[in-house]
Amino acid sequence: MDISLNTTNSSGFQVSEFILMGLPGIHEWQHWLSMPLALLYFFVLSANLLVLITVYHEPTLHQPMYQFLGILAVVDIGLATTSMPKILAIFWFDAKTISLPKCFAQIYAINTLMCMESGIFLSMAVDRYVAICYPLQYPSIVTEVFVIKATIFMVLRNGLLTIPVPIMAAQRHYCSRNEIDHCLCSNLGVISLACDDITINGFYQLALAWIVVGSDMGLVFASNASIIHSVLRLSSAEATAKALSTCSSHLILILFFYMAIVVVSMTHLAERRVPLIPVLLNVLHVVIPPALNPLVYALRSQELRVGFQRLLGLDELVFKK
Repeated sequence: MDISLNTTNSSGFQVSEFILMGLPGIHEWQHWLSMPLALLYFFVLSANLLVLITVYHEPTLHQPMYQFLGILAVVDIGLATTSMPKILAIFWFDAKTISLPKCFAQIYAINTLMCMESGIFLSMAVDRYVAICYPLQYPSIVTEVFVIKATIFMVLRNGLLTIPVPIMAAQRHYCSRNEIDHCLCSNLGVISLACDDITINGFYQLALAWIVVGSDMGLVFASNASIIHSVLRLSSAEATAKALSTCSSHLILILFFYMAIVVVSMTHLAERRVPLIPVLLNVLHVVIPPALNPLVYALRSQELRVGFQRLLGLDELVFKK
């Protein structure tokens, strides 16, 4: 009797799980992408763990900039791990089903960690701004206490402001469709399956993006503009080159991170015509920045490279040669 009631009255039926279909339009051969994604995920884990351990063990790296880099490594590992194991399970084992609580938990984790990464980039931008524009006051402003306070603020801000996203998604009624054309639980992809009004959900997601990520992005670019302005006023060409080298790696990464967010947001407008593009970009955005961050800093920071060599024992080999 209960089954017939649920099938005849769709408005009273609530789905118990979602089905992640994978990459739309290429379901037949999407498994070929599993190996590159698995290698990329392995690189994210190993490279960020190497950065984290190096910053912890190397006394010369116990500075605010590298401490923020260590926190960024933790966030990057978390961001990739919230999505990649499930994506690989879909590609390898056809494990497409996901329960509603797990799906909403993934929505919360992705939103929180994305905002957390944006906040860390802002903290690092403030660190570089004070170091270059106010070098004499830097030791008294950017201290270990500053790093702790900035980290706690970012955790509380992003952890609390993103709570309504999965809560409001869980309050929607999912009565008919449960197939998501995606590899992960994105908020917009999930609530699009709801049978009731989702206006407030979309509005809060938009407001969250503008208030949190948008304000971070504005402050980051303002600080970097001030840095460039201050650097160009230096009389010494050597000092100018050194200052630009100090913040160039940070500028490269924040440009990629924020530009990727803008591109992903804009491609959602074309989702009905080319559904594969926003989904693929969304997947890549949770794994490409975490892979680029340690790579760029390792290439641009001599102190970090020396720390890697000491940790791995390569400095002794170089010295013996």
